[in-house]
Amino acid sequence: GVVLVVGGSRLMTGAVCLVAAAAYRVGAGLVQVAVPGSILPVVQSLVREATFVPLPETPEGTVAPEASEVLAERLPAADALALGPGMTTHEATAAWIRATVATSPVPVVLDADGLNAFTDRAPELAARRADLVLTPHAGEFARIAGVGAREIAADRLGHVRALAAETKATVLLKGTRTLVATPEGHVRVNPTGGPYLATGGTGDVLTGAIAGLLARGLAPVDAASVGAFVHGRAGALAAERTGEGTTAVDVLEHVAEALRGIRGA
Repeated sequence: GVVLVVGGSRLMTGAVCLVAAAAYRVGAGLVQVAVPGSILPVVQSLVREATFVPLPETPEGTVAPEASEVLAERLPAADALALGPGMTTHEATAAWIRATVATSPVPVVLDADGLNAFTDRAPELAARRADLVLTPHAGEFARIAGVGAREIAADRLGHVRALAAETKATVLLKGTRTLVATPEGHVRVNPTGGPYLATGGTGDVLTGAIAGLLARGLAPVDAASVGAFVHGRAGALAAERTGEGTTAVDVLEHVAEALRGIRGA
């Protein structure tokens, strides 16, 4: 399957690299990385296996709305779109993200600034063409749902179920026990994970894993569930070797091993 990763900005170049590499680690056949043209050389130097698409950018170095013209042929040819990491909350970029989610012909995994583009706009997420997986941590969830963090913590199950129903999307709420909810009200609880997944960049690894699994043909709820399990297991494997200094790259390097563990179970 083909994964298209769209993200990045002048001051945030690493996130898309982690997404792309994780998609490959779970078996994606081809990953295309589309970023603002000015950061393309940096991204190319960090992800050697991918193909690349330079995108028009705003004066601030974020993806510009004209990116739609560049991606008009590439997006329909993909099997999954990973959107949001490193894109900033630039107003024009956020508006473009919202339009892209609404019109994408392929399943979308929305993370980071992709989620921030829908702050207090949860109903808009339901108006779209294709399947959608949302991957918020508690803070991003609170901003989208318009609910306080304490309220969410008091009833994570109820809130994740409600947002999945409202947005008609698969919602993965990160946490000590990550939850995956479907629009129909079913919720899965992920048994893997731990504090070693709280470091910067680990969420990008999860996004890439889910996108890669979607591209391989898994249903959204299964891609999110397997992605979360593998991500948590990879984190545990990394922590066994690295300890408290575990980084997102350490987690990434154990994704393939974690996936093999599922196949061998």
